[in-house]
Parts: sequence; structure tokens; C-alpha cells
Amino acid sequence: MHVFVTGGTGQTGPAVVAELIAAGHTVTGLARSGTAAARLRALGAAPHHGSLDDLGSLRAGAEAADGVLHLAYGGDFSDLDDMLRRDRTAIETLGRPLEDSGKPLVVTSGTLVMPAGRESTEKDEPDPAGLAAFRVAGERAGLDFAARGVRAGVVRLAPTVHGPEDHGFVPMLIATARKTGVSAYVGDGANRWPAVHRLDAAVLFRLALEQAAAGSVLHGVAESGIPFRSIAEVIARGLGVPAVSLTPEEAATHFVSPFMARVYAFDGPVSSSLTRESLGWSPVHPTLLEDLEHGDYLAS
Repeated sequence: MHVFVTGGTGQTGPAVVAELIAAGHTVTGLARSGTAAARLRALGAAPHHGSLDDLGSLRAGAEAADGVLHLAYGGDFSDLDDMLRRDRTAIETLGRPLEDSGKPLVVTSGTLVMPAGRESTEKDEPDPAGLAAFRVAGERAGLDFAARGVRAGVVRLAPTVHGPEDHGFVPMLIATARKTGVSAYVGDGANRWPAVHRLDAAVLFRLALEQAAAGSVLHGVAESGIPFRSIAEVIARGLGVPAVSLTPEEAATHFVSPFMARVYAFDGPVSSSLTRESLGWSPVHPTLLEDLEHGDYLAS
């Protein structure tokens, strides 16, 4: 299969591109810079110059492909409405050339769209007023193509996609601990975070492209919910600093932004049982706590 990938040089993208190529697929990746193009070539993919705002380049990439994987997401987090618009417009642009073809379109979301306080499954609806409600419109835009002759589906990734070269929420948490001299959690730290290793996530994206039925909602989660206090305590031991509890008010100024304080306090356990059953996906790589203890996260 010839796959057009957006976000192929981002947080999870390089592992996905490598997984697809190792499985015999050919990959063309959206590249908005010479550096991104060089990274894609090094991975064995062909660069396709453009950006999420260059709708002509998105359309051309999708038209030439046997399937599309949309990993890219970005913009100014101070303007969530604009981020929502960009993502939804990009997905609609990528999907239209695939109509009535039966080709796959896999879009990416996150499990933070799910309701807080209980374990959510793939059959549960996202929270339209929740922490990551700005991602729900992209999910719906992608899934709408399932009724238009596209094998469309969505993969919701855990908030922590861990492994080498991670630059997401956990490195931000570690950086704050280094800066402040404490590894913090909110309240009693019993709120639960899902996690998945990047290499396991890459296999899931490949399986979704190859096998997932139209309308599939998949959860990229290897661990359904790790108590956040456990994460903070492993970081504390590794850095030689105390683990401390903060009130929500203290957390709003301790972390890099009030939004990140809400993220670190979010209780969002998620099941991936249906995903595993439907695709035969079986995560095998280290857990988040194992990665924190034995990986390169805490290297000085």
C-alpha cells in the first residue's frame, strides 16, 4: 500500500513511518521544511512538500495514495478554535479524494477527549465539553467519511506516548521537577493516566490502515490507568527530589500553564480491549514506569 502520512516527523510519526516501511508499504510524508524532508528520506519515505494549511498539497498527497494516515496536529494553543478549524479542514481535504474508493483514512485523536472519572471504552462517546473537546470535531470529520465509501477510522492515543525522543507531557513534567526541585502531583495523585509505548502505537496505526473496518474507533492504550502519584514518585527518585502534593490552585502556577495543571490532574482511565480483539493488537514494549526507571528520561 502507498500511504500518505501527515505528521511523519512528529512525536509518534517516525516510528509509524518506520513500521509501515518495514511491513512492505511505501510512504510519502508531508514535509513543511527541508529538515522534515531530510528526516523522512532518512526513514525511507518520500517527502511531499506542504503543510496543514496548504490544502492543495494535502489533496494531491491523498489523491496519489492508497491510504491516508493523519497524525499531524498543531497550532497556537492560545487559540483552540483555530486549531480545531485547521484540523477539521485538513481531514475534510484529505478525505474527499478517497470517497467511494474503499481506501483507508485513519485520523488521530487522544483519550483525553473521554469523560473523566471512569474507565471509558471504544464504544463510549467523547465528552463534548471536556478537557480536550477541541479534538472531537476532527474525530467526527474523519468518521463522517465512513458513510461516503471510505474505510475511515480514528485512533485515540494515550496522553503519554513514551519511549526514546519523547517530547510530550512526561518530559515537560520532568523539566518542571528539575526547575522547581520537587516532583509534583495534584491532590492525592490517585488520578489515572493511560500510556502506550511509541513502538506499540506504531503497530496499531499499521494494523488500523491494513485491517480496521469503516467507522472504527480504536484506543492506543497499553496501560489503562497509572496513578499519577506513581509517575511523580518515580521521577522524584530518579532526580533525587521530593514528591509533593499540590492543591489545584498551587498546581495552576507550579506547572507551565493552568491548562497543563488540569491535564496532570485529569483522571481518565481508558480500556483498549475492543481494539485488541478487533485487530489482534498486543503491546509488548516496556511500561511507562519501566521506561522512566530504565530509559533515558532522567539522564542528566
